[in-house]
Amino acid sequence: MKKETYQKIMKRIEAFRFGKRIVEVTDMVLTDVAAGFYIYIILMLYLLKRYKVLLPTVLVPAVSLMAVSLFRRLVNAKRPYEVYGFTPLIPKETQGKSFPSRHVFSIFVIGTTLFFVSPSHAVAIWVMGILLAIVRVISGLHFPRDVIAGAGIGIVCGLMTRIFL
Repeated sequence: MKKETYQKIMKRIEAFRFGKRIVEVTDMVLTDVAAGFYIYIILMLYLLKRYKVLLPTVLVPAVSLMAVSLFRRLVNAKRPYEVYGFTPLIPKETQGKSFPSRHVFSIFVIGTTLFFVSPSHAVAIWVMGILLAIVRVISGLHFPRDVIAGAGIGIVCGLMTRIFL
C-alpha cells in the first residue's frame, strides 16, 4: 500500500470518537482469544491423556515460531510507519522485523494445528486471523505482503502437524 492509502484509512478511523481505541482493543482481543483457545485445547489434550496428539500440537507451533522469528530477524524488513514516516494507530516502536507478520503467522499456525484436533475451533481462529491481518495492516504496523506471508507460512507450518499425527 502507498503512504496516502495508509493515511486515508487511519484518518477515517481516527475520525470516529473511539476509532483508534477500537483498533487497539481489537488487536489485543483477537490475539488473546486465539491464544486462550490454544491453551484450552492443550490443557484438554493433557487432561484427556491424548499425549500422542498433544506433543505435535505444542511442538509444531513452537518450533515454527522460532524459525519465523529467526527469518524475520535476518530479513529485517521495514514497517510501513518506518518507510512512510507516520505514527501507527497501535503504539509500536519496533524497527524492522515486519516480514512476515508474527502475529498473523501465530494465529494461523495455531488454527491449522488445531484443525486436526478441533475443526470448529480452527475455523473460529482462522476467522480471527483474517480480522487480525486486517487490523495489523490498517493500523500501519504491516504491509499487506507481511500478513499474507504470515498467514501462508502459518498454514503450511500447521499442516506439518498432520505428518506427526
